[in-house]
Amino acid sequence: MGYEKFVEIGRVAFVSAGPSKGKLAVIVDVLDQNRALVDGPCSGVARHVANFKALQLTKYVVKVGPGARTGTVTKAWTKADITSKWAETSWAKRQEAMAARAVMNDFDRFKLMKAKQARRGMQSQLYGKANKILKSKK
Repeated sequence: MGYEKFVEIGRVAFVSAGPSKGKLAVIVDVLDQNRALVDGPCSGVARHVANFKALQLTKYVVKVGPGARTGTVTKAWTKADITSKWAETSWAKRQEAMAARAVMNDFDRFKLMKAKQARRGMQSQLYGKANKILKSKK
């Protein structure tokens, strides 16, 4: 089992550090073994040089040439429909959930705790009923 996601021109990457943290960008050019020129016009990432340590490669690739301009990247991004494909992934959903939890206040956390308690109570009642039915059949 080998690698499936390679650093290549057109690879969509998730920016995990820096001012564009949490956004998607396209690798436009590979500068050396540590850095790449990235651009994310549809996700709000300005064209800049990023370290590979700050990028996490996704499974998506857009068809752009080396050193492609911002307009070309935008057209390729919309043609490949990257934004909607990304929104469907569990990675994006997890990022949204983490962002929602980060902005919770104390009362929201309390309501979440109470909702979880109620759910556990219903689950234990249903499990008890199901267990009782199974024991009565024996």
